[in-house]
Amino acid sequence: MKKLYVVGMGPGDHDSMTIRADRVLRECDVIVGYTVYVELAEQYYPEKEFLTTPMRRETERCRLAFSEASKGRTTAMICSGDAGVYGMAGLILEIGREYPGVSVEIVPGVTAASSGAAVLGAPLMHDFAVISLSDLLTPWETIEKRLRAAAMGDLCVCIYNPSSKKRAGYLRRACEILMEEKSPDTVCGAVKNIGREGEESQVMTLGELSGYEADMFTTVFVGNSQTMELSGAMVTPRGYRL
Repeated sequence: MKKLYVVGMGPGDHDSMTIRADRVLRECDVIVGYTVYVELAEQYYPEKEFLTTPMRRETERCRLAFSEASKGRTTAMICSGDAGVYGMAGLILEIGREYPGVSVEIVPGVTAASSGAAVLGAPLMHDFAVISLSDLLTPWETIEKRLRAAAMGDLCVCIYNPSSKKRAGYLRRACEILMEEKSPDTVCGAVKNIGREGEESQVMTLGELSGYEADMFTTVFVGNSQTMELSGAMVTPRGYRL
């Protein structure tokens, strides 16, 4: 059976990639991905053939991967973080119905929610929601509903895609929505370039977060009513008796 893997690479550094993901990429003939992710992978697998498409060409990228796999070449579609969390796993499986001769296998990776949380401390020790502020595929009205629901439930919130050049005010608006239910003093954190050169993190309040300059490589963490700052770390207690 011809094979196509969908591989989560983790946050970017090779040390954070799973052993299984590394093994699969070493065994593949062709690695397909978004340009930025391919640039991260090339340094670790220089002997492989790499094929890329730019952003917003996801469907074309998936068909390219299936085309290579259909030739009998073991192929990997790479994604940052986990392939099944805002990655390409779903689209690959949808398009895969057109390629019955190709077997698809999803290889999980370390997503930004867990890798960013580790940088900050332990912000996701209790129930939490993961919400993307990108409205390319999801209407902003739906994103607002999800933010309000998470705030009303006193959930910790991990925010993906908080800002970009075209969405400069989205994080501020998200914070305003969260502050309809959450205190402005709620402990929050942000991590830029997780696991990559230039990694930096900051713990702050929700009020301060509303003015924070995030970018597309930032992951944001909003605590619940019990979240605290401990020696510079962001910690959400699970409720264990001390």
